[in-house]
Amino acid sequence: MPGAYLLILLVSLGGIIVLDARLRLVLWPAAGPVGPTRGRAIAAVLVGTVFFLAWDAVGIATGVFVKGDSPYLLGIDLAPHLPIEEPVFLAFLCYLALVVHAAVLRVLTARGGRVRKAL
Repeated sequence: MPGAYLLILLVSLGGIIVLDARLRLVLWPAAGPVGPTRGRAIAAVLVGTVFFLAWDAVGIATGVFVKGDSPYLLGIDLAPHLPIEEPVFLAFLCYLALVVHAAVLRVLTARGGRVRKAL
């Protein structure tokens, strides 16, 4: 089924956004000493995505990364061996890392630990 991978990525991203909004972790930060501002969080996701896309470009140019055949990809390439799903995955990965980081900081702070604000 072409596009299944992109659909799964977008559904997963939607789930993380709902979790983030419900727990007020990253894009909707809770009042308190931990949690990045919305602008910093968006900038972190963008910078991380661009960094990993550059990493992919180097890997593709050196022949380390190649796109295999999969019936689940949409079939649209942004560049040779770079499917359109890749930037979506990388943005999801960066955003997920921020949400997990903010959740861990929240748990540590709730337990009375001293946590230095990271962002």
